Amino acid sequence: MSLSRVEKLQVWLFRTLMGALFALFRLMSTRRPAVSGTKLPPVSNPLLLVSASQLAKKIRRKEVSSVEVVQAYIDRIQEVNPLLNAVVKDRFDAALQEAAQVDKLIEEETGGEEVLEDRLPLLGVPLSVKESYALQGMPFTTGAFSRRGVVATVDAPPVALLKRAGAIPLGVTNTSELCMWLESHNHLYGITNNPYDLERIPGGSSGGEASILAGAGSVIGVGSDIGGSIRIPSFFCGIFGHKTTPGVVSHENQHPTCSGRQEEFISCGPMCRYAGDLLPMLKIMAGPNAHMLSLNTKVDLKKLRFFTIPHNGPSLMSYPVSKELMEIQRKVVERLEADLGVEVQEVRFPELRYGFQIWNTYLGLPDKDGKPPQRFAEQLGEPGRPAWPLWELLKWVVGKSHHTMAAIGLGLLEMCSASKPSPFIIQQKEKLQKEVEELLGTDGVCLFPTHPRVAPKHHHPLFRPFDFTYTGIINILGLPVTQCPLGLGEEGLPLGVQVIAGKLQDHLTLEVALYLEKTFGGWRDPGAK
Repeated sequence: MSLSRVEKLQVWLFRTLMGALFALFRLMSTRRPAVSGTKLPPVSNPLLLVSASQLAKKIRRKEVSSVEVVQAYIDRIQEVNPLLNAVVKDRFDAALQEAAQVDKLIEEETGGEEVLEDRLPLLGVPLSVKESYALQGMPFTTGAFSRRGVVATVDAPPVALLKRAGAIPLGVTNTSELCMWLESHNHLYGITNNPYDLERIPGGSSGGEASILAGAGSVIGVGSDIGGSIRIPSFFCGIFGHKTTPGVVSHENQHPTCSGRQEEFISCGPMCRYAGDLLPMLKIMAGPNAHMLSLNTKVDLKKLRFFTIPHNGPSLMSYPVSKELMEIQRKVVERLEADLGVEVQEVRFPELRYGFQIWNTYLGLPDKDGKPPQRFAEQLGEPGRPAWPLWELLKWVVGKSHHTMAAIGLGLLEMCSASKPSPFIIQQKEKLQKEVEELLGTDGVCLFPTHPRVAPKHHHPLFRPFDFTYTGIINILGLPVTQCPLGLGEEGLPLGVQVIAGKLQDHLTLEVALYLEKTFGGWRDPGAK
């Protein structure tokens, strides 16, 4: 399917307008990169190059103390965070005290290593937490200026479960304003940088999390995803991230809260540098719902059915996938076929061209009682009055708004949204849902681009705002996805791919992640490139 002449003209006009707006924005913006030519120092402490699972084992066996591990990560955060601005509030003193208690517990344990592993599988391992998750005693603002001073009084369930498993939080990490943008920037904490190029974005909304993980300032972390907020940052920063099947990992005590039908599309999941940490983290984070997934089932990759979607087809909204990313996905196909003896079938779905319209429509649907989702402008002003996007735009022009241009733009877009969903878009989604679920079944895995390009420079997403649809459409379909790094590209920036499976088949994509890490090398030290 190709674009008609009218559609091509619409695309040309849209991109021309975006280019003009970008030029205007650059003229008006006072921000200039202050880190040009600077790069992260390479990792020097070998403890930072060990997976969380292996660190826990070393700590249990007294090969290294938890205090040593936690201190190593504190030192690394202090070394790289001035460049990254990823960790927005630390709890280093409390973490060291908790690490000392871990070491004391191990000294006094009489049941042996196996008892500790079963009861406390992450004992003594450092953890970073996205600031939109409640972490007791830490800021809980999600970058909203109106929430400045809000401190969490409880732990969000996934955080509580990880702490109960022995993990030690080091601090909270930056997000986009109210988690609804792919650049982690707000007027409370500032802008977060990509470890591989400080003039580029780490993605969002879990951008601070991905940035500090990729910079080796953390080994495991937690993210949330309603449009790509785990996968896009993991892709841009060259780490692993898993968007769990919705409804498995609790999203309670996160901000903003879900309304309308949004809880059907939001997922919480692990983010980490090493693929082997995804499965144990997910088992812990799922808590009482872990039985919903077949996480203990052994997977034989040679018995799976593999598919690849090279792009979403001609689209009015998103840009084409770059040749570099299409080429690396093709190489994954070649390696799968050569190594496993499988046939990877290329498939295409014309409905994907409406990815943004489908995502935008379904996030705006009312709940079963007919109550619509809370408006973004209301969330921007909480706990006070709703924000007025047009007024905030005027204030932004003179440098007086407390909101980012991305948040203001989303508020303006909301004002222009249709009040009733399009029957055509609903039809396209239902058709796509049926086709994809029939294709994947319980033994199918599909490769799909995460984004049309590698990590862009700061603020550039403002002028290609709909490129996130490669991830957002998977939220609406309710499928589990693992984001996998595939080495570095021509500009020294991470490449990657989404690995998708059928509902509740998370274990399949996690197994493919292990294979891809072994085949393509996984995470790379940004300081060594």
